[in-house]
Amino acid sequence: MKQLALFVTFLATCMAFAQQPSPVKVDGGLVQGGTEDGLTVYRGIPFAAPPIGDLRWKAPQPVEKWDGVRETKKFAPAPIQGGNPPSGKSEDCLYLNVWSPAKSPSERLPVLVWIYGGGFSFGATSEPSYSGEKLAKKGVVLVSIAYRVGQLGFLAHPELSAENPHHVSGNYGLLDMIAGLKWVQKNIAAFGGDQGKVTIFGESAGGIAVSMLCASPLAKGLFHGAISQSGGSFGPSRPTTYPGENLKRLREAEKGGEAYTQLAGASSIAELRKIDADKLPGGRGPGMAWPIIDGYVIPDDQYKLYESGKYNHVPVLVGYNSDEGASFGPPKTPQEYIENTKKRYGKFADDLLKAYPVGTNNVPKSARDLMRDAAFGWHTWSWARLQAQTSKTKVFYYYFDQHPDYPADSPKAGYGSGHGQDVSYVFEHLDPSNPQTTKTDLAISEAMGTYWTNFAKYGDPNGKGVPQWPAFSETNPTVMYFSQTPHTGPVPDAASLNVLNNYFKWRRTAEGEAWAK
Repeated sequence: MKQLALFVTFLATCMAFAQQPSPVKVDGGLVQGGTEDGLTVYRGIPFAAPPIGDLRWKAPQPVEKWDGVRETKKFAPAPIQGGNPPSGKSEDCLYLNVWSPAKSPSERLPVLVWIYGGGFSFGATSEPSYSGEKLAKKGVVLVSIAYRVGQLGFLAHPELSAENPHHVSGNYGLLDMIAGLKWVQKNIAAFGGDQGKVTIFGESAGGIAVSMLCASPLAKGLFHGAISQSGGSFGPSRPTTYPGENLKRLREAEKGGEAYTQLAGASSIAELRKIDADKLPGGRGPGMAWPIIDGYVIPDDQYKLYESGKYNHVPVLVGYNSDEGASFGPPKTPQEYIENTKKRYGKFADDLLKAYPVGTNNVPKSARDLMRDAAFGWHTWSWARLQAQTSKTKVFYYYFDQHPDYPADSPKAGYGSGHGQDVSYVFEHLDPSNPQTTKTDLAISEAMGTYWTNFAKYGDPNGKGVPQWPAFSETNPTVMYFSQTPHTGPVPDAASLNVLNNYFKWRRTAEGEAWAK
């Protein structure tokens, strides 16, 4: 019996050893991942030096080399933030993860790079809904990259601009993404990926970041396709920001950084760097956590850049959800909605209240749709139209509206698909054992996963087993609807979008700029 037990132990050890993939050489040294259900998986590979100490509020620096083989089987801590991510959080956060179905480095599979959302204030690659195994099994190498969020990721300040060789500050989180994409270019071939076929994708702030990377000259050549879920950043800058008009210019952001420094009880950046990261003030106050137009990472108003063709011309797949507005604290009463609309939109408020009407005693979806379109819908529509006009690259446009038909007496009667609901569909993480998961949910999820990975493979979502998805153009403004079955239709609420477009046009006039100040 003792000999049998020893033999069983020996066999188990051999099997475990056989499941260990060979170490992979990357920038910094050798990494050891694991085998999981036919994939090789690496979690917590560093792609830049820890942004701590004097590197706080600086562009990411080259990764520090290590000796021996580094085990990369656990997610690294997420960036410092207000929430509690599954893997914990740390200022030392610049790590990425890889799921690869390749059996050898020579396979050169397409690469999908995920950028998480969270309002540029939260987010982690370790969130279960972002786990990449289902998409990887469809024949792509899936990478998820971390980036600094909150004030640690986006603080601007005159002192920081002065010490920077480009005389700018802020946008460190975007520079982290660019560093991660440079890592992919240099290293992904070792995992069986094709550095010449990289597609970036993200949702919410991640989708907005995808849009910004598409407009940034610093990201040129680092990717070859882009997918934005509930993203886009085509609104003009504004000193007092609103959803869809989130961007400040560098000088305005620097003033916020000075106020933030005072709030933290520091008299200089040197003092601010000495404060423990988890003791720094957070939230949406001074030095708000959001990218800015700095003239370097983000050269200018993105709408103007696209009008003049000054962006990275790659195929794009862009869309949003039917009831995004329900997830952003919609006004509770018609009066509150009317007052908020007049405050934000000025002389355009009356036209918008007609285009997005409110009920006599409730705030229906039609009113919530103004928030949806101001933050996401108009940006997606503008992106699709501008790129179709100024590029030879293809544009694919979608509208996600997969949700239960809520009973008339339900608190959710009349609601559509909320913000972020699409993510678990794309990553194919719906639970089939959940009684609320329907066959149509699973079919939509399968179709979306197929479209997304087809797009990574071909720069086009079409392929075997899914309905034809026509490219969007001014002459053929066709949208793919994900609702019960994938099917095509017109641009949602096009007439209302045109009314909102009049406001954004005016905002770019001298009168509109002066009014916003």
